[in-house]
Amino acid sequence: MYILDPVIGNRRTSYAVLPLLVALLSAAGSLHVFGYTWAVPNIADWRIDQEDGAPVLHLLVGREPPPGPRRPFQFAVADTAEFGSVTIEADARPLQRSLMIVYAYRDAAHFDYAHLSIDTAVKQPHHNGIFHVYGGERVRISPEGGPAAFAASDRWYHIRVAQDGKTGTVQVTVDGRMIPALHAVDMSLTTGKAGIGSFDETADFKNVTIRGVALGSERR
Repeated sequence: MYILDPVIGNRRTSYAVLPLLVALLSAAGSLHVFGYTWAVPNIADWRIDQEDGAPVLHLLVGREPPPGPRRPFQFAVADTAEFGSVTIEADARPLQRSLMIVYAYRDAAHFDYAHLSIDTAVKQPHHNGIFHVYGGERVRISPEGGPAAFAASDRWYHIRVAQDGKTGTVQVTVDGRMIPALHAVDMSLTTGKAGIGSFDETADFKNVTIRGVALGSERR
């Protein structure tokens, strides 16, 4: 059985965005799947099902970010130790154009993410790349060249995100294929937690694993 637990958070914010953030925080929650507990911004936007005897996590609603710096928030963050280096693997199915894998997550305003899309970065500069969030707008930190991560939507792909905190490098493969636009180096955010979701669209996830070097521990 998979359990959904409601939780409530509190944040300081301006009066202009307070009603929206209060609504989001009152709906925040946690879900349990793939051997982890995940914090999500709105529990009603997610559903856990079984397919072929294995759990599948559905992101049902694509939401625009709240007012302020334009950066994603519609993703689930795994409640784990902070990793100095991490490998995240998942089978994922974009139901529209794209989805994302988060790494080096420190808090809602400090994290990196891989945005995987059916668009090339040349066509959509804010798609198909590695992006950096450090207190403000998301910023692309990877090249634009090369093919899109996905050939089409509504099919499963195997995604592997490998981040080395010592060198700051991240490399993403899709079905074993390296994607030039999904390679970057970031030395300002080298440790943190991992997450899965989308910028403002919907997607499905299964067979999610998170392995790495937890801060202060040996590789496990």
